[in-house]
Amino acid sequence: MARRLSLALLVCMTAALVAGCAGSQGDILIGHFCPMSGDTAAWGQMEIKGVQLAQDEINAAGGVLGRKIKVISYDDRGDKVEAVNVVRKLISDKVVAIVGEQTSSASMAAGPIVANSKIPAIGTAATNPRVTVGEDGKLNPWYFRVCFIDPFQGRALAFYALKKLNKTKAAILYDIGEDYAVGLAEAFKTNFTELGGQVVAMETFKGGEEDFRAQLTRIKPLKPDVICIPIYYKEAALAMKQARELGIAATFIGGDGLESPTLVELGGIAVEGCVFSSHYSSEDTTPKVRNFIQAFKAKFNEEPDVNSALGYDAVYIIVDAIKRAGKADPQAIRDAMEKTKGLECVTGTITVDPQTHNPIDKTIVINEVRGGRIAFLERLDVTKLK
Repeated sequence: MARRLSLALLVCMTAALVAGCAGSQGDILIGHFCPMSGDTAAWGQMEIKGVQLAQDEINAAGGVLGRKIKVISYDDRGDKVEAVNVVRKLISDKVVAIVGEQTSSASMAAGPIVANSKIPAIGTAATNPRVTVGEDGKLNPWYFRVCFIDPFQGRALAFYALKKLNKTKAAILYDIGEDYAVGLAEAFKTNFTELGGQVVAMETFKGGEEDFRAQLTRIKPLKPDVICIPIYYKEAALAMKQARELGIAATFIGGDGLESPTLVELGGIAVEGCVFSSHYSSEDTTPKVRNFIQAFKAKFNEEPDVNSALGYDAVYIIVDAIKRAGKADPQAIRDAMEKTKGLECVTGTITVDPQTHNPIDKTIVINEVRGGRIAFLERLDVTKLK
């Protein structure tokens, strides 16, 4: 079972869980859950550093409402059942708001828990629309998100493949059991077709599989010039290596699930030229991004990634809501978060749509693996993609 994490120790113990205390009586407690072990641990281990940096900056500046904040983090191992368990623990810890989760599946699993407990939560990289609005079209009034959603991401990827890369024939390989992958695959297919492209194959696998040769062998004779892989970095690296071994030369394109230095470490030369969408680029020259990177490197002696930026922003969004609410009360925080407007963050300016709890009109960064590193290509405004 996950144990409480002491953020002070996580600087040097990113994956280990250690016992800690909930903080002094005067602290404002904010919960946080993410995968710090398991297949997506690389994301969680970077996100928690962004969360810690935000906590330390806010407290160094005097806290909020004259009180310090304390973030309590739990490892959910990227598992839906464990996500439910740790969110229940956070609620029993008397947190006033929760940051998490990174994946859509874990966030959706936690959705009913936060709604029933009336504790506001904000997903970081959970891009499936159903995190905040269910299939019945009803809003979960207690869940928000920092990131854009998959219909926008899918359109950006389809547009980029067709209009920028001049690819007209696509295949899709995705995890049938992962909500993020299913939603983004469908969004890419719909938009690629609408924009004039042809989808020649949709191949699936189940999470945990590591051999994709059968699916790739079926794709190869169809000769797609682009293969969309709306999956996570570990599986993507394996799939691209196996594709190159089979002689498939198609360009690979994917979503924000690919963003991790681990993609390059695992995939090597096979992932060169891979293009994917993201929420952030370390090459962005805006002062907000440059200051964030400078502070992160000073504290952790490494470059932040997109997960660090999303976790950092999520904490600041909650604290901004507490400040505007004038009290650290979950209902008041929820109400203030719903009215967030024009908040300048690292991953973009945040204005919350009260009907969906999604950021309005966030732009999307397009990155490429180039020369063994993740490099910035351009920033797209999805509302203008025709």
